[in-house]
Amino acid sequence: GCGNSALSHDLHELGYTDVTSIDFSPACITAMRARYACCPGLRWAVMDIRALTFPDASFDVVLEKGTLDVLMVEETDPWHVSPQASAAMRRVLAEVSRVLRPGGCFISITFAQPHFRKPHYAQEAFGWSLRHAACGDGDAGAFHYFLYVMRKGQPLDPHDVALGRRLHQPPP
Repeated sequence: GCGNSALSHDLHELGYTDVTSIDFSPACITAMRARYACCPGLRWAVMDIRALTFPDASFDVVLEKGTLDVLMVEETDPWHVSPQASAAMRRVLAEVSRVLRPGGCFISITFAQPHFRKPHYAQEAFGWSLRHAACGDGDAGAFHYFLYVMRKGQPLDPHDVALGRRLHQPPP
């Protein structure tokens, strides 16, 4: 969900003139269309991230910034995610994988640390590789955030495959 973030407009200003943004809120999308009507390359759609209506292999890049965090907001133990939250995350990531073109890139920006988020991304069924980097080291008072990059059509590292398999094992 794009929410009311200026990210789409910022990307447009940087020269990315073919940007599609979605959110489940019709009011949000109406407001964003009005706010950025001067940017014809920005498209806005009301859509649920769990059931994207785009055709297969529609995008070179899918970017999410904090949207997946919403799926985990009610979890009380990040080490043992509920089956419902895990299934919702898997459904969304399967949709992202489906709409990515071969060679396409999924970029996820989140505060979720690798030991909590990588098991969700590291699923062989999605058909992508997985890399991550910590950001925010420059300012001692800043929160760290994490950038995850998945490349469609590249294999997962064997360590990540094992990490992904542990997600589906029952807690001890």
